[in-house]
Amino acid sequence: MLEIVFLGTGSGVPTKGRHPPAIWMRYEGDCMLFDCGEGTQRQLMKTKLSFMKLKHIFITHWHADHWLGLIGLMMTMGLEGRTEPLYIHAPEAERFVSDILDLGYWGPRFRVIPKDVPYDGKEVITILKAKEYEILSIPVRHSVPAVCYAFKEKDAINVDMKKAETVYGLKQSPVVGKLKKEGKVTYKGKAIKLEDIAIVKKGVKAVYSGDTKPCRNMEIISEGANLLIHEATFEEEKESRMHAGAKEAGQLAKKANVGELILTHFSRRYVDVSPLVKEAKKHFPKTMAARDYMKVTLKRKEK
Repeated sequence: MLEIVFLGTGSGVPTKGRHPPAIWMRYEGDCMLFDCGEGTQRQLMKTKLSFMKLKHIFITHWHADHWLGLIGLMMTMGLEGRTEPLYIHAPEAERFVSDILDLGYWGPRFRVIPKDVPYDGKEVITILKAKEYEILSIPVRHSVPAVCYAFKEKDAINVDMKKAETVYGLKQSPVVGKLKKEGKVTYKGKAIKLEDIAIVKKGVKAVYSGDTKPCRNMEIISEGANLLIHEATFEEEKESRMHAGAKEAGQLAKKANVGELILTHFSRRYVDVSPLVKEAKKHFPKTMAARDYMKVTLKRKEK
C-alpha cells in the first residue's frame, strides 16, 4: 500500500492555510519526500511523520518554494543524531546541494549524497530501484531545469493453484517457484507458461508533476497512472508564466487515461480553489483539490 500525505499545497508564497510544496510518500516502511518547501519539517511534526526515517528526497526543480525547507530539515536531522546518509535527487543536484551545504557555519553530521536527475530529453528514466517499486522521472517544461516524478509499484504475480492442478496436474512444489522465476516450465511433458495460470495484481502508479507547462512528456509518464498529482497554479495556462493551469491538468488526465486527478500548487490569489476544480472537471470528472495534511492511499488490485 502506498500512503501519500500532502504537507504543502501552495505555490510561491505561503498562506495561512497552505504551505509551499511538499508531498510525503510511504511504502512498506520506505519513506520519501517529493519537494521540500519552507516549513516542511514543521509540517512533518504536526502530522507525526518521522523525518528521521526519510532516506530519499526528490526535488523537481530549484525554485525556492520547492526546496527551501531542506536547510532546516537537514539541520534538525543532525541535531537529532542522524547517522544514516540522505540522498537528494534533483536536476543539477550536485551543484545545488553543494551550495546549500556551504551556506553558513553549519554542516550535517551525516552524509548528504546528491543524485543528478537528467532534465533533457523525452525518455522516462528509472532513477531509483527498490525490491517492490521504482521511482521514475522525465524532463518537463519550466523556466529552469525541471523534472516530473512517478512512483511505480511492481506487479504481483501469483499462480492460480486450483487452475494449475485442474489443467496441468501441477501441485505446490519447487516447480511452481521455478515457473514464477523463469516464466515457463515443462511438467510431465507439458509446457506451462506463467501467463496461462497467473493471477496478476497490477502495481499502483502515482505521478507528481512539479511545475510545468503542458508538454508531451507529462502525458508519457502519466499514462495509465492510478493517480496524477498536478499543479494548478491558475485556472488555465498563462503564456507569460511557465505553468499549466487546472484546465490543462484536466485535459492531460483525460489523454493519459489516469484513474484520479488531484490538483495542487495553488496561487495565493485563490482562497477558494473550487473554480479550479470546476475547470478541471470539465475535462476530467474524477478531480479533487489537495489540502494541507490530506492523506491518500493506493492499493494494488487484481487485474
